[in-house]
Amino acid sequence: MTTITDLTYRLGPRILFDAASAQIPEGARVGFVGRNGAGKTTLFRLISGEFAAESGTIALPRRAKMGRVEQEAPGGPGKLIDFVLAADTERAELLHESETATDPHRIADIHARLADIEAHSAPARAARILSGLGFDEAAQNRALSEFSGGWRMRVALAAVLFTQPDLLLLDEPTNYLDLEGTLWLTEHLKTYPATALIISHDRDLLDDVCDHILHLDRAKLTLWKGNYSGFEKQRRELMAVQAKAAKKQEDKRKHLQEFVDRFRAKATKARQAQSRLKMLEKMEPTTAIVDTDVLPIHLPSPEKQLSPPIIAMERASVGYDERLVLSRLNLSLSNDDRIGLLGANGNGKSTFAKLLAGRLEPMGGEIVRATKLDVGFFAQHQVDDLDLADTPYRAVARLMPDQPESRVRARIAQMGFSGERGDTRVESLSGGEKARLLMGLSTFHRPHLIILDEPTNHLDIDSRAALIEAINDYTGAVVLVSHDRYLLEACADRLWLVADGIVKEFDGDIDDYTKLVLQASRGGDAAAKAAKAADRKPAPAREKRGVSQKKIQALEERIGKFGELIARIDETLADGSAFTKDPQKAAALAAQRGELSAALAAAEEEWLALSVEAESA
Repeated sequence: MTTITDLTYRLGPRILFDAASAQIPEGARVGFVGRNGAGKTTLFRLISGEFAAESGTIALPRRAKMGRVEQEAPGGPGKLIDFVLAADTERAELLHESETATDPHRIADIHARLADIEAHSAPARAARILSGLGFDEAAQNRALSEFSGGWRMRVALAAVLFTQPDLLLLDEPTNYLDLEGTLWLTEHLKTYPATALIISHDRDLLDDVCDHILHLDRAKLTLWKGNYSGFEKQRRELMAVQAKAAKKQEDKRKHLQEFVDRFRAKATKARQAQSRLKMLEKMEPTTAIVDTDVLPIHLPSPEKQLSPPIIAMERASVGYDERLVLSRLNLSLSNDDRIGLLGANGNGKSTFAKLLAGRLEPMGGEIVRATKLDVGFFAQHQVDDLDLADTPYRAVARLMPDQPESRVRARIAQMGFSGERGDTRVESLSGGEKARLLMGLSTFHRPHLIILDEPTNHLDIDSRAALIEAINDYTGAVVLVSHDRYLLEACADRLWLVADGIVKEFDGDIDDYTKLVLQASRGGDAAAKAAKAADRKPAPAREKRGVSQKKIQALEERIGKFGELIARIDETLADGSAFTKDPQKAAALAAQRGELSAALAAAEEEWLALSVEAESA
């Protein structure tokens, strides 16, 4: 068992852990969740001994072997397969010693130990892990230095998984993976034989893999039993109970205080008043759990819809210089399509996205675009290209040169940068804030088509939910490239598969594709085999493809959230003095309630329509 006791740690003036405690059972697969910047990665560094705690202790099981992916990508001329095999230092040392040992007894001990750790099957096991993470046999025998940083981080992950440590620490392991790699990793972790602590904002991974959730909130740690959906339900129920208890106690305090104030000066009631005053002093306050509000994400819809199709391709091809990447493209995009792009990294998804955005010209065939088509393009790597000396205000002001400051401030507030955050330098923004800024700039001119290439890497779970809401509220067309299965299921109505140099419609949903990828990964190149299997697979009998239970679930969560917000406003407005104390605020709340009611009605109508579609399918 890993035991954290009264852990306290500060980062400058900010306290990340305040006498925090938790016990992680041996063999548990624990999802570690909390808001971005709360201190999750810091806890990993404390556990591994990289940081020293201000006070408190972290006790690990004796002789426990710990595994964690380093922050820097590995490099060098060595082969991928050799790097992974070398991660098992005991096996490497025993093999080296076996070549030089002369004592017969020691030689026997070495071979016995090599048999115990199944050293003979290690190359095959390392190859399977690399294959699952996207490296075919040829790639496994290439040098590390030939790959980009993201691909080398995959190799580092493969090395850690290969060693099977007693305590596995994974920090956002899917950030460098495509959907296929994420599906394989999820399946691999389901049967991990030791303790795993996983920082992730991927709901599906947390639901499918984890049997416990460790929640970091307000510098405290709480361990919940069950997966993420179970944790969310339990916490919501606890919040409701505590909010009810806090209100009940506040009513009681108010009643006692009124009695004291009324009768303290009366001789006949003085004793009773003093008695109630002591009751007030002894009353321990009940604190309700209140979630920190998540800023919404806004994707401005086009002012006017274009006549469909907005993009049509006929035998189009695209590539770089003389190298052809995709060909025989016969596809069309309507003005309200929601397309999810499937396919392993390296198959051409980003190339296809650039072709749609007009950033690459076709090498052959024909592409017809609607007149006045405006495309917003968000690519995850562009976050790193933001000017670090810039501020949200200056970035938006350049796009609004003739507008007064008040209008610019209003627009950046809509992006989530109100007040002084609007004047904060980009270098001081969190990864999630940079992603929000880039998303706002990419969609500033109300595009008819938004292309989102891995938009969730820096977003926490609540911000991902806000992004799902924003996409579903947006009225234009959307093309999504993402390893986040939950996002794809909640937003994509159609799936296109990029494989074998072409792009074609995938007849099925994400669950169908998951099965194909996992079946294919059990023997060789997962992406290629999944694509071939998709060709043989008959189209499912559905009146509407892509009607997903996850999309219905996302709507149900939104309906619940709207209901909670309306209830809070009603509770505030129910106090008769609300309009006399602060009439401006009360009027704003009343207006907000009207907007929420309209949004709730629209969400309920959409939920009903999708439910009918799902039942008929």
